[in-house]
This record gives sequence, C-alpha cells and structure tokens, in this order.
Amino acid sequence: MSDRVLDDGHDELVALEHGSAFDDPAGLGRRSRRDAAVAADDDRAAGAPGAVGAVGGGDAEAATAPEAAGGGQERRRAMAVLRRGLADSPELRQGLRLTVLFALIGAVGRLTIPVLVQQVIDKGLLADEGFRPGFTLAACGGAALIVVGVALLSRVTYIRLVKAAESMLRGLRVRAFAHVHRLPMADHDATRRGELTSRVTSDIETIARFAQYGGVAWIVDTVMITGTLALMAVYAWQLALVTIVLAAPILPLFRMMQRRQLVAYETVRTRVGETLAEVSEAVQGAAPIRAYGMQRRAGRRLDAAIERQLRAEMGAARWFALMFPLGDAFGGMALAAVTMVGVWWGPEWGLNAGGLVACLFLVQLILGPIGELGEILDQTQTAIAGWAKVLDLLDTPITLGEPEPGVELPTGPLAVAVRHVGFTYRTGGPVLVDVDVDMPAGASVAIVGETGSGKTTFAKLLVRLADPSEGSIAVGGVGLAEVAPASRAERIRMVPQDGFVFDATLADNIAMGRPGATRDDVRRSIDELGLGEWVASLPRGLETELGERGEGLSVGERQLVALCRAQLADPGLLVLDEATSAVDPRTERSLTTALHRLAEGRTTVSVAHRLSTAEQADLVLVFDSGRLVERGSHDELVALGGRYAELYRSWLGNTGQVVVDGEAERRA
Repeated sequence: MSDRVLDDGHDELVALEHGSAFDDPAGLGRRSRRDAAVAADDDRAAGAPGAVGAVGGGDAEAATAPEAAGGGQERRRAMAVLRRGLADSPELRQGLRLTVLFALIGAVGRLTIPVLVQQVIDKGLLADEGFRPGFTLAACGGAALIVVGVALLSRVTYIRLVKAAESMLRGLRVRAFAHVHRLPMADHDATRRGELTSRVTSDIETIARFAQYGGVAWIVDTVMITGTLALMAVYAWQLALVTIVLAAPILPLFRMMQRRQLVAYETVRTRVGETLAEVSEAVQGAAPIRAYGMQRRAGRRLDAAIERQLRAEMGAARWFALMFPLGDAFGGMALAAVTMVGVWWGPEWGLNAGGLVACLFLVQLILGPIGELGEILDQTQTAIAGWAKVLDLLDTPITLGEPEPGVELPTGPLAVAVRHVGFTYRTGGPVLVDVDVDMPAGASVAIVGETGSGKTTFAKLLVRLADPSEGSIAVGGVGLAEVAPASRAERIRMVPQDGFVFDATLADNIAMGRPGATRDDVRRSIDELGLGEWVASLPRGLETELGERGEGLSVGERQLVALCRAQLADPGLLVLDEATSAVDPRTERSLTTALHRLAEGRTTVSVAHRLSTAEQADLVLVFDSGRLVERGSHDELVALGGRYAELYRSWLGNTGQVVVDGEAERRA
C-alpha cells in the first residue's frame, strides 16, 4: 500500500477508532433524528400528513396526496431539487452548452430527412417532366451523408455526456463521503450505517441515467416535438392540428402521473436505505446471530425490509408501466389518423404524395420523443428522489466547525483544563453538569463511575468528537475548538476497547497511525512497546494480512495494533477506554506492559472499568449522574469513605479480593 493511500486513510482511522470507543449514554440508539427526517421528507413528498404510514403499510401509490393539496407543492419541490442538484454539480455543467448544441444539430439533421424524402418523391420520382435520376441520386446521397453525420454527432454527444456524468457522480460521491466523515459522532450514532452507505452509493447511482441521457433528452425531445409540428404545419397545418389534438390528453395524464411517481420513487429510495441497513447489520452481526440462534429473527427483519422495498418498487413500476404504453398508443393513433385524414382530404388542401409521405415520416419522428417521455420521466423522478436524499445528507449541519488555519499544539505531554463544562445530547436531559478540573501535564488520570455517569461522554469531549454545550476545554493552553484538525489528530489520540482494523497487512494498519510513516517507523513503535515477540509469532510477521475488520486477530491482538498506532503517532494526550477489559490473561499481560510503556512521557486519561487502573493513577475523577463528585488519589478517596470507596468495595467483592495492609489481594 502506498504512502499516499495510507495518508488518505489516516483521518478515516481516527474517526473510526474514536467513534467505536463510545457507548450511547443519551439513548441515541432509539428512533434516530435522521429516521425522523426521512419520514418528514416522505410526508412532504406526499403532500399530506400520514402519507408515510400509508406507504409503509401498503403500495406506494396509496401515499399520494390529493392533487389540489399537494400537486403545486410537489412540482415546486421537484424543480427546486433539480435546480439545486444541477447547481451543486459543476462537473455536469462543464462543456454542457457545446454538448447540447451537438444534440440540437443532430435533431435538426433528423428533421431534414423527411424534407429530402418529399423532394425525392415530388421532384425526382413524380416530377412533371418524369423521373429525374440525377436529382434523385443527389438527394439520396445527401440524405445518406446527413444520416452518417447525425450518427457520428450522436456518438460524440453521448461520449461527452457520459464523461460529464461520470465526473459529476465521482465529485458527488467524494463530497458525500467527505461530509459523512465530517459529521459529529452523534449523527453517526443516530443513523444506521446502511442508510449512510445508501446515500453515498445507490442514491447517487440513481442520478447516472438522468445525467447521461435524460437531462439533455428533455431539451432535444422538446426541440424535436416543436420542430416536427412546425414542419408538419408547413406541409398541412390541418395534419399538425390532428397530431396536437391527439397528444393533448396525454400531457395532463403524464403531469398527474409525474407527481405520483415522484412520491413513489422517494419511497423507493427510503426503502432501499432500510434494506441496506438490515443487510449490513445481518452481515456484520453474523457471528452473534449464529451463536444465539437468531437466524429466524434476522431473516424475518430482512424479509420484512425486502418486502417493503418490493412493494415500493412495484408501486413505482405501476406508474411507469402505465406511462410507457401511452406513448405507443398515441403513436399508433396519430399514424392512423394522419394517414386517413391526409389521404381523404389532403388533395383538397394541396397536399401531394410527397408531402403526405413526409408528414408520415414526421409522425414517426415525433413518436420517438413522445414514446421516450415516459422513460425520461422515470429517469427524472428516480434522479430527483436520489438527489433529494443526497442533498439532505449534504445539508446536515457540521456542528463541529474547524478553525482556519487553527493553532498548533505544543510538543511533549499536554495539560488539560476543563472549565464548567456541561453537555446535553439532542434528546434527553443533561449528561454532564458543571465539570471543572485541571489535569497536569504528564499525569496519569483515571475516570471512574457507574454506567451512565457521563465518563464516556467526558472522554468524547477531550478528543473533540463533540463540543461542550457549556463551558470550555483547553489542551496545552489552547482552546480545543481552536486547534488545527491535523494537529489535534496528531497530538491527541484515543485507544478504544476494540480497535478498528482494516483489510490490509499488519504493517499497513499500524502505519495509518501517522501520515507518511515508513516501515522503520512501524518497527520502532513495535519495539518501543515490547511487542516484537508477538509480531514474530504471526504467520508472516509485519506482512500478515489481517482480513476484513481484523478477522485474523483476536480482540486483544486488535488492541495491540491500536496501541502500536498510538505509539507511532506520539501524542501528548492519550485517552484510553479500558483496553484490557475483554481479553485473555496472557494477552492482558502484553497489553498491560505495552500500556505502561505507551503512557510514559504523556498525559494519560483512562476510562477505568476495572478499578485496578485507578489504583495506579496519579489522579482519580469520580463521576456520578453527570457530575464530578470526587477527585484525588486512590488512597485519598478510599480513606474519604465516599462514592469512590463504595465503588471500590463493590469491585473488590465482585472480583473476590480483600484489602490487606492497604493492598488488594485475592481470597484463598
């Protein structure tokens, strides 16, 4: 793996490792804000409250609102989404004028063919002076050249459209992916991963066909229809009127179906996101699903999601299935009507044989755009629905604004100053209340408390995965919100309970801890932590492939990888979420040794699930119901006989230990 790829993966790694270390203290795992937003989108799309419930329980068309209430709103919303999508896609607009010009020239070229056919018939085959082979041959040759020219121009136009469309899709994917990684962890916690994946993949893919063809087709087909009718009027305005009269009923039908189709496709995009979320959960949770015999439950949930998507897809398909044959029906009726009227009354209007044949050719030309109208509408509605979801993601506010250019943190261990910090999630009450504490540079600090006491949220604030609702945090004398992102990622590092491992070699995974790290840097970090023997025990040492999410390693070994990354980064502030809480004794010894070495010369803050960590800390912070209720050394807090002493006695009882001469010893 190249250094550039490793550098690109560094920020993603920081977000993954930091985010995976936290529980959900405010209940963000309940019904998510994003789910509510999706439901609200569908309500607006249907034009009436409760529409989403109708869609979820039955066919998508059941969700359509009364035309009088929602039709105008839907059209305005669809056009707004389309304009916004095009405005946010500079790659698609680049060179678009020339591409449209090519397409229009091709359309005009196709319109000249019926004129040449009329000329060949009237002035070549049925001329007053008889058959004119020279004129006929020249006209046919001109027609052949025009056909070849139109074909070549169409090919150039299509290639330009595809190139512009793919550039736009690439840019949109990159922007959406970057936005996902800039969202606070609260948004990630509140959103199912499959739905975010759907935004970046399948929703963007729905725009492809529209960008490659549908958008320009609207312009070209409009020119073809108006140009064809105008040319027919030159030959016989009565035949053009017949064609318009037959087409008139189709337009309001298409307009009505377009509104319902938009609702149906927005529902489809929502259902696709739900299905991807269920599939992602079932695949990632395959081991516990099998271990606990939950295959039927997982299968039922996935089947239900697929069934909902199927109903939504069928609801959308019904509208397309109705629109598509309407074009064919109009074509057949128009061709028959023009033939009948032209043969019956054409001579009275001065329409000769060549003009009638030209009009029939023109009817055939107009059949194509009208027949495509259903397909283009389908592409447009699908694109608008997908665009709306992607724009909704891009409109999600980035609450953690980054300073420009930002302040660099000093080298060496970093002091932490927390001043009257409070924090509240979007839902629920306060999680932290008026926390005020100083952590000296180079100190070992343990954070203890019962589940839900706020200790994990406090750790989250130290690495700026969220900002305090009240108060401030300074690290190394610099306000945390003022620190440059790159400096923060380098100087402040978190090691979670289960370090994230990429599908790459051990060396590549460790090197992601610092952009530009070399193999020698990786080996040095391993040696500094005393983990050379462990690396040597792996099948291929540093070149061992770890598999997706580190399948080739145990939980403890994944922790060792995370520790090596942290050592490689050389942070001044190290935040640990009890790295030895779920490993076997042998690995725990390696981890403990590595942790001691990792903490040397740094400020270390440990979220301590085992109070043995607190026993060795310089400073213990005791949280209870979001408040910092006690602080001091282990011995001081035990002697105080307060909340920490209660927690310590409970921990000793649960671990089967007693206190002898102030030291915890296991009972015989």
